[in-house]
Amino acid sequence: MAADRDRILETIQSYVDLVGTGTADEILALYAEGATVEDPVGTDVRTTRESIREFYAAIEPLEQESRLVSARVAEGQAAFQFELVTRVGEQTYTLAPIDVMTFDDDAKITTMRAFWSNADMEIA
Repeated sequence: MAADRDRILETIQSYVDLVGTGTADEILALYAEGATVEDPVGTDVRTTRESIREFYAAIEPLEQESRLVSARVAEGQAAFQFELVTRVGEQTYTLAPIDVMTFDDDAKITTMRAFWSNADMEIA
C-alpha cells in the first residue's frame, strides 16, 4: 500500500525546505535505500547513496531560499513545482523546477526526476 497523501506532502515540504537551507545528509535522509535521482532529466541517473549525497553537497554552502509553489499527489507519486532562489555575490539566480517523485510505503523518496534546463534560469 502506498504512503498516504499527507505523509507524501510532508516529505515534499521537507525536501523543498532542506534544498533551500539543509545539509546533504538531511536531504539524503528523505530518500529510501536504492533510490535514484535524475536532475535535470537527461543527465546521468544517480543510483547510489554516495552519488546522491555528492549531488546535494554541491548546493549545501550556497545562500539559498526555497518555497513550494504547488503539488499534486496520486497513488504514491507526486509532481510539484518549487522556486529556488540562489544568491552569489550581487547576482540572484531563480529557478522553478518541476520535480516528479515516487515514494515507498513510508513516504521515503524512491525516484526523483527534475524537469528544468538552463533556459529556465532567471538571472538578476
